[in-house]
Amino acid sequence: MSAVPNSSFSRLAMGGFEFLTLVYHTTVREVRKSKGNAVQALLMEILQSAMIVIFFYVMITFLGLRGVAVRGSFILYVLTGVFLYLTHNKAISAVSGGGPVNPMLQHAPVTTFMMIVSGALSSLYVQVLAVMVITFVANVLVEPFTVYNLKRVALCFFIAWFSGVAIGIIFLSLRPFAPSTVKIVEQIYKRANMIFSGKMFLANALPASTLAFFTWNPLFHTIDQARGAAFVNYTPHKTTLDYAVYLSLVLICIGMMLEHFSRKTVSESWGKRQ
Repeated sequence: MSAVPNSSFSRLAMGGFEFLTLVYHTTVREVRKSKGNAVQALLMEILQSAMIVIFFYVMITFLGLRGVAVRGSFILYVLTGVFLYLTHNKAISAVSGGGPVNPMLQHAPVTTFMMIVSGALSSLYVQVLAVMVITFVANVLVEPFTVYNLKRVALCFFIAWFSGVAIGIIFLSLRPFAPSTVKIVEQIYKRANMIFSGKMFLANALPASTLAFFTWNPLFHTIDQARGAAFVNYTPHKTTLDYAVYLSLVLICIGMMLEHFSRKTVSESWGKRQ
């Protein structure tokens, strides 16, 4: 009688191991798909992130916004905004491209859910590596700084990634029905995050009349909370991580239901319109 449960557990364990193996290989493919060499692909991603950090550092300085920054390390102020902004947008791009008409789905073991997981993990892996390298270089070569609450900053980083995954699933589920329109909306959203993410200013400094233009954005909440964790001199009063987490969970549920519907109705010829 005990052989049946053991057999069921063995099949479950083997199925889980096979799934994780496939996720690993699809994640590796996502990381290196832009370049033939994995190391070269990672270096290019780190370089791109570094260039964006430098761009925003110069832009904030040029626009005279250093006066509204938190009292403390200015480079840390820039990094907490730019890293979460990049992580959020990269997660959207990585997840939204793995729809039902993805060529990888022609391979039998690969599923849409697996493509979502591998895309999300690949973007997270690259961004974690970029954060570690750029933070080390900035701390050594630009100016030394200390993070007040590193664990909470890391939590905000992962929530920014998680909310990006959730929004990416929404775009992925809608892409088969209107690929061009969804692509445009996705680009508009990511461009809008240049301003509405709040990475160039503090939520506490915004007047009540303009705050509503930013509080809809989960990234705005995570960046502001990350700065509250990074700086001992700043306490966020107008944002909360709960909003970003709950909104992300709701979007994932809606997105997965829409994806299931689109997967049932999509045809292979739909991919020709993209």
